[in-house]
Amino acid sequence: MVALVGGMGAPHRPVLLRETIELLQPEHGGLFVDGTLGLGGHSEAILEASGDARVIGIDRDSEALRWATERLARFGERFQSVHADFRDIARVLAELGADDVQGVLVDLGVSSLQFDSSERGFSFRHDAPLDMRMNAESDEETVAELLARLPEEEIARIIYEYGEERRSRRIARWIVERRERGEPITRTGELAELVARAVGHRKSDRMHPATRTFQALRIAVNRELEGLDAFVDDAIDLLKKDGRFVAISFHSLEDRIIKQALRRNAGQCMCPKRAPVCSCGARLVVEILTRRPIVPSESEIAENPRSRSAKLRACRKLDTGRNSGL
Repeated sequence: MVALVGGMGAPHRPVLLRETIELLQPEHGGLFVDGTLGLGGHSEAILEASGDARVIGIDRDSEALRWATERLARFGERFQSVHADFRDIARVLAELGADDVQGVLVDLGVSSLQFDSSERGFSFRHDAPLDMRMNAESDEETVAELLARLPEEEIARIIYEYGEERRSRRIARWIVERRERGEPITRTGELAELVARAVGHRKSDRMHPATRTFQALRIAVNRELEGLDAFVDDAIDLLKKDGRFVAISFHSLEDRIIKQALRRNAGQCMCPKRAPVCSCGARLVVEILTRRPIVPSESEIAENPRSRSAKLRACRKLDTGRNSGL
């Protein structure tokens, strides 16, 4: 499904849409939670699948909520939006008095709206303030503020761990040297140019040299990996019997956290082999539906290059009751 949203010029292409709908099975109706609503493409497909399907859409980006609410207004009371972080799913549903959840979906990473915005600072394709906050209306720290206060060693660690950038130390050193000269980096163009000079850039390179650094700093400033494993537990606890959980990730660290959380909830102990007792919280409450992650087809990647790194994992809730342990 490709749709133009509101006055946006670029089409919105939900990633792995067919596979997501097949796994969630919204045609049977029920309550679904889209934890990362974005522009509402996945939620729209869920609501179109059955007149008995309802969706609570959560997003911390108020601009995305406005676009999605406009897009999904035709579904009336079957759609409800909430301005919150998906990791607060248990609190959000408790406040709404919602239970018997049939499915939970999260599509992690940057939304099309965020990435294409010329003022949000997510992309080096636009010279903009170096922001990258997913909730632009919050008082949280921007990437520019992060780079202005962190020591060189911490900047290097973030770029290496979250961006898998081999030249992270060189990039961090150049950032700090510029800061010490009284020229802190405040714009995307400045950071992209610095990284390109630090690591070298050839016209034949398929990927811009600043790609990994931008990704790493975005993950850090939005704390994208924090609490992800606990969120999986909460989402599974909220599901009714046979309910489905689907997670789409775009980064190897995110995918690893999701994979390990699903295995732990499928009863697989994640403790070291020599540990005398299990302390990882393993419990048999789900059946994993994706032994290997589902990835986009070649045709989807051709139509939507941003989908190329997507990985989808899913599970089904067993009839064990909530908070069941081994």
